[in-house]
Amino acid sequence: MRGPYRKRMIWQPPQFRNFKPSGIPRRALESIVLTVDEYEAIRLADHLGLEHQAAAERMHISRPTFTRLIEQARRKVATAIVEGKELIIDGGNVNFINTLTHCQDCGETIQQPIDAEIDQCPDCGSQNIENLAHRYLAQGRRHRRGR
Repeated sequence: MRGPYRKRMIWQPPQFRNFKPSGIPRRALESIVLTVDEYEAIRLADHLGLEHQAAAERMHISRPTFTRLIEQARRKVATAIVEGKELIIDGGNVNFINTLTHCQDCGETIQQPIDAEIDQCPDCGSQNIENLAHRYLAQGRRHRRGR
């Protein structure tokens, strides 16, 4: 019997939540959900070029677990591209090290430690800001349109 599922450490939340083929309305598309930990695996291995062991250490998971995670993530991304499906980044059992705070008024995005709180944009002073980590930490969020 396997032990408890460990939360995966994620550097920061994704800046974008979904990707879709251009020119096709979302309502006409099937979707695939890429979890935040799968996104992080792609970021570490394919974007930053880390070896599986180094990437696994950053996420606080074993190397075999990382290998399974990256293979699953790559399969989902390939399916979305080849079959023209919307790719939604959401869900997963994760903890963030940093967060991104996005100003809805001026568009500025600020990286900060996850436990830091700001109540206004340092660039324009607006209080219309969104902590992007909060999008992904809400319990029970799942998209229902398919996988």
